[in-house]
Formats: sequence, C-alpha cells, structure tokens
Amino acid sequence: MNQMPWRVVDLTHPLTATMPLWAGDPAIKIQPWASYDQEGYMINRLTIGEHSGTHWGTPNSFIPNARSADQFTAQELVVPAVVLDRRESAALNPDYCLSLADVEAWEARHGLVPSGSLVILFTGWQDRWSHSPSFFNRDAQGTCHFPGFGAEAVAFLIAERHIVGLGTDTHGVDPGSDPTYAASMAIYEADGLILECLAGLDQLPPTGATLVIGGLPVQGGSGSPARVLALISAV
Repeated sequence: MNQMPWRVVDLTHPLTATMPLWAGDPAIKIQPWASYDQEGYMINRLTIGEHSGTHWGTPNSFIPNARSADQFTAQELVVPAVVLDRRESAALNPDYCLSLADVEAWEARHGLVPSGSLVILFTGWQDRWSHSPSFFNRDAQGTCHFPGFGAEAVAFLIAERHIVGLGTDTHGVDPGSDPTYAASMAIYEADGLILECLAGLDQLPPTGATLVIGGLPVQGGSGSPARVLALISAV
C-alpha cells in the first residue's frame, strides 16, 4: 500500500438528530425510508437546514443576489488554513472577541497570514458540542455567550492579508452577543465563505494544513452541511 504524503484530519461532527441548532432552524430528522426487509436496500430520508452541524455558509446567506453555494468552484473549496488557538482567552471570557492585536501577536510568532487563506478561530467550543445548552451558553435573557472574530481583526485580514474565509468551532464566527453579525457581513461582502461548528481543531498546526471543504452545490443555496477535511504533510 502506497504511503500518502499527508495525514487526513476530519474536522466534521457526525450528523445527529440531537446536535445543537439555532432556535428557528429546521429540526433535524433522520427517518427510515427503505429497508432491507421490504425494499432490499436501506435509505434514510433527511430533513435538515443548510446551516446545521459542521457546515459552510456562502455570501447570499446575508446579501441578496450574492454568490450561492452552487456558484463556488471546486478549486475555491481547497484552501490553506491558518489556525489561531485562543482557547485560554475563551475559557476566561466566553464573550472573547479576536482583536487586531491578537492577529499581530500571532503573526509575530508564525509569520504573516498567507494570502488566500481561510482563518480559523479555535476557541475550544468543540468540546461543548454534545451539550447544546453550554454550546450556545445563553443567559436568562436568551443572549448567547460564545467567542468570535472582532470586526477590526476581520477588516484587517480581508484588506491586508486577502483571506478567502473564516472558520470556527462555535455556531457563528461572530461573538454570540453580537446582533449585527459584523464579522459575517464583512467576509460575505468580500465574497468569502464561512465554516462553522468545526471539530478536531486541536489536531491542526498554526499553518501548513490544507482544507478540503465538501460543501454541497445546492442550487441557490446559502451553504450546506459539509464534510471538512484537513490535509497535513506527513513528510
């Protein structure tokens, strides 16, 4: 058997009927449709929202007439990843917001964020996935408290580093308490994409991984559940 020059890391949570969902999103249903006993084969019927589970989002999520899921080429779904590990900050402050100073400190250690990268904010929220209340971390008024990208940092990454997307292990690249979706709007206005509810981020290096985003080309869609893989050089 030939040894591949990379190892593969799966950044995808399994799809289940009990995984965390935004209020108002379609309920996830996995229903038997055909069985071995009756039809001689097995098929399930899936009911699921486009932004459920590990998923990608496209600009038309927020911007009318912007690019949809079927308008991204396969080439655009294979991109270098940059990972900013901010687990310690997020553990101390669930409302932590990635700042420009944080990006500059990361670059001082690892070098400039490469052009064409997808920047991932690793918050540690992937470990809360199996418990929806702690994943959304809502207060008594219903406001979510989870970390996200700050608007200034995102503006810098788009204008100065020419990134193509944002990713995170929470259910939104914006801090949960931000009702304006500033980070999402900025990257979508730049015709970029978003990955949310990622898993396995502890297995990624700060730089050097390549993402393979298995987003479905839903006609007119605003994204879809996605199998997201990371390729890391084994040499």
